[in-house]
Order: sequence, then structure tokens, then C-alpha cells
Amino acid sequence: MSSQKCQRQTKQRQIILDELRKLTTHPHASALYELVRKRLPKISLGTVYRNLELLAETGDIQKIPVSSTQARYDGNTHPHYHVHCLRCDKIDDVEEFAKSIGVKDLKKLKGYDIINCHMQFEGLCPRCQKGEKNA
Repeated sequence: MSSQKCQRQTKQRQIILDELRKLTTHPHASALYELVRKRLPKISLGTVYRNLELLAETGDIQKIPVSSTQARYDGNTHPHYHVHCLRCDKIDDVEEFAKSIGVKDLKKLKGYDIINCHMQFEGLCPRCQKGEKNA
């Protein structure tokens, strides 16, 4: 998805984006804040939250709403879905499903011009099914 750059790209925002794009863990804002502080020690948690919201609004990142917990963030903006473990709160990407059922199929089925899609699966990850603790 291309971003609609109506805001100037600040150094803080670029570092937040860079750090998020290094991850595949879909962090909360507070976890990302801890990583960003290593590069910008004086940054505030509020600044990280505001910039994440702005980056999500412009399409530079995805905001993943998770039931009953804080929102999570994903630097991968390519079409894909997520699976959320209800026990340990882990979120994984589900790339295969996005490839097997595309938005083109929906357009054929109902005539909509699809701009965006949010789909999330919920269940128990393999480690939680075995009673193990995730790292």
C-alpha cells in the first residue's frame, strides 16, 4: 500500500518505522518504545504512540487491533492476515491464506472494489497447545 505523505517525515518517525520494520513480532507501542529508546534515549512513550498512529493512518504500517489487549503494530504492509494466540498473546503472519483467497475473488463475487481488508484468526499457538511457555 502506498502511503499518503501529508506529514513530513521526522527523524523520530523514521527511526520508529525502521525499528518496527526489523521485527516480525507485532509489538505493542510500549515494547517498540523500549527499542527506539536505545537509539533516541530522550523520546517519550507518547511520541511513539502518536507516531505509530500517524504511520498507521498514512498506510506506512498496519495497526492490529487485538481483542482485550493493546493494539499491536506491523511494519509489513503487504496483504496478509494474522493469527493471534489467546493464551500467550503471540501474533503470527498468515501469508498463505492471503495468496489463496485474494481480493480479486471478492470483487468477482460481490462487485466491490476492495481497498483494504483486515482479517484475524484466533486460537492457541503450538507452544500453548503443548503447555509450554513462549520466550
